[in-house]
Amino acid sequence: MEIRQEDLEEQERRLEERLARVEELEKEVRKREKSLKEKEKAKKQVLLRLSPSLWEELAAWAEDDFRSINGQIEYLLSECVRNRKKR
Repeated sequence: MEIRQEDLEEQERRLEERLARVEELEKEVRKREKSLKEKEKAKKQVLLRLSPSLWEELAAWAEDDFRSINGQIEYLLSECVRNRKKR
């Protein structure tokens, strides 16, 4: 069976089109990832009132985990949300 030059050129053209489409999709994925990361970085501020005893417990726990108190509270809330979604 003989492969014609025209067939090879057609296959090459199709492959180049596919490659161009893949490159476009990769650009779109990178753009969306960047957008999601920027949204994640834009954190909301919340006023939170805690009892002094709860504050002390959180502070000690945060220190044990090498986090700030704010980081510890965010971690705990994230874990709670994740666990809730598993149900």
